Amino acid sequence: MATNIPANLKYTKEHEWIKIEGDVATIGITDFAQSALGDIVFLETPAVGTKLDTGATFGVVESIKSVSDLYVPVSGEVVAKNEDLEGSPEGINSDAYGSWLIKVKMSNTSEVSNLLSAADYENFCNNSH
Repeated sequence: MATNIPANLKYTKEHEWIKIEGDVATIGITDFAQSALGDIVFLETPAVGTKLDTGATFGVVESIKSVSDLYVPVSGEVVAKNEDLEGSPEGINSDAYGSWLIKVKMSNTSEVSNLLSAADYENFCNNSH
């Protein structure tokens, strides 16, 4: 059951969360994803300046259980990456929503309308087992 789903964020079916501020999207992985993965031990994200298309992989998260690709929910250019997490990704384990991965300057803000609301994401998580 998905329990921690902040209402002010948007979500993807690949379990990324997105916080929209103007034309910048801050992206991380959800608490649901972190719980499913287990303890995260490695994180790889793209360099600042990397251009990404919606749905493309933008990195890898590795846990004690598995390795998972990360998918970018909106197209644009990486304007920041959380360098602290690359050195110690365990921050995601204790605070998935406080541990952002990358920030993307969106090239098409209308893509936000394709994302899930908190209620839709919770429904998706509860029915995807």
